[in-house]
Amino acid sequence: MNTPDLRETILVIEDSPIHIDLLIQLLGPDYRVLVFTDGQTGLSGVEKIVPDLVLLDILLPDIDGLEVCRQIKSNPFTQDIPVVILTSLTEATDEVSGLEAGASDFISKPFNPGLLKARIRVHLDLKKHRDRLDKLVDERTAELEKTKEAIIASLAILSEYRDFETGMHVQRTQAFIRCLAMKVWDLTGEEATSGMLDLLGQSAMLHDIGKVGIPDTILLKPGPLSEAEFDIIKKHPIIGADVLRRTEKILGSNTFLRFALEIAESHHERWDGSGYPHGLKAEQIPLSAQLMTLVDVYDALTSNRPYKKHLPHEEAVRIIREGDDRIRPEHFSPVVQQAFFLVSEEFDHIRMIFREKDQ
Repeated sequence: MNTPDLRETILVIEDSPIHIDLLIQLLGPDYRVLVFTDGQTGLSGVEKIVPDLVLLDILLPDIDGLEVCRQIKSNPFTQDIPVVILTSLTEATDEVSGLEAGASDFISKPFNPGLLKARIRVHLDLKKHRDRLDKLVDERTAELEKTKEAIIASLAILSEYRDFETGMHVQRTQAFIRCLAMKVWDLTGEEATSGMLDLLGQSAMLHDIGKVGIPDTILLKPGPLSEAEFDIIKKHPIIGADVLRRTEKILGSNTFLRFALEIAESHHERWDGSGYPHGLKAEQIPLSAQLMTLVDVYDALTSNRPYKKHLPHEEAVRIIREGDDRIRPEHFSPVVQQAFFLVSEEFDHIRMIFREKDQ
């Protein structure tokens, strides 16, 4: 059984047999040394192997070493590899060109063996230190992300505990809006990154955060609301937006808070201008809120309420398509509505996964 070579890897791109032999003799006892004799195969080797350090000659038989260095540094997978340029060129402008191309160091030939080994060790140690720092930053970033997600979920569930809904509503909402957004972006030709979808899903969890400011006597009333009571309910988007604006003043503006604020404030606006709290119309309504409008209506139709039983999925789809005494097709963005009909079976599947115990 072969024992794996755990030594640090130095990739040499050099076409001089004399210098290749010398480098192997000097570095071979301490490092895993791989040699390529032209720039193109050297570049391929760097991408495939991702060594700990590159020793690079400038004068190569195909593309010159400066271009090789630029390409290594422009590739996100190899840009952090230290590149030490070895060359017989001695002009100061040559050294400047090498450093401008992204090289970590520039050593002239003929080189002093002890100095070469010492400088290689310095750059390898610096890379180890940077890698450790990057790992610590990544771990801290992941920890902060988990903390943020936990706080968001807690706030969302807090608002649901004051309402008739449960944490399942939060999970459905998150899954619904991601599904719908992907289809809308597909129809409009826009690219939906996983990061944007995650932010949208997290933001949607806070769409009803403003309900914490609505009295229980109205929020939990087991029957139709009076006109005055409904006017109070209609204040929850303003309350939610106010909470998030205050949060934004503390934390600073970011994409998550922007989405959350848009959704909280505008998810009861309607495409035809008949919604609240501002009577926004058509494209005046942010896309995030256009998505939430349909998601919220679908989830309300297919969920139990103190004053009604849930409707079957097929009936909810019909109402969104044809309307009833409260809901009209013109309430929804045409593109969002089209996307919903294309993914309605996925909505039904999500609803069944996160259904309430009494459904």
